[in-house]
Amino acid sequence: MSRSMVRLHHGPLNFCKAKICSQSHQVQNYEVFEHTADIGLRIKGKDLKELFQNAGLAVFQVSSRRQYVKNKAHTDIIIKQKAENLDELFINWLNELLSISAAKGIIFHNIKIRSLQDKALEALATGSSVENYRVNTEIKAATYHQLKIEQINGAWVAEVILDV
Repeated sequence: MSRSMVRLHHGPLNFCKAKICSQSHQVQNYEVFEHTADIGLRIKGKDLKELFQNAGLAVFQVSSRRQYVKNKAHTDIIIKQKAENLDELFINWLNELLSISAAKGIIFHNIKIRSLQDKALEALATGSSVENYRVNTEIKAATYHQLKIEQINGAWVAEVILDV
């Protein structure tokens, strides 16, 4: 299988796992779960930095698929966020990525979390023109509905519902 894409299944109790990244052929650290008209993501990371990075990438891997290379230019954006707590930081982070993506017409394909504390983060996000992608689903926002961020057996797991 040269490329993989996440398929959204509709109906009770259906979910699918994203097994292979279409860009790097690496195992993904998220899975999509069913949630009425929205998309639910369960994201994993060995630490909080990796959790935030994987969450940001998962949003764009679920919503779009690289198809063309019409515009080879890449855009690097430094993103800084502050919040009152970890849940707010997580939601603000994802919504900032979505906002910048929509405003600049780019899809993020690489994210590096430079620093992360309980109430602040700084990241470098790299994206390329939306012209290079087929957008499957427009994600409007990450929501607080049923948000969970927890440490399990030394690793971090988050569940977030995306409004589509």
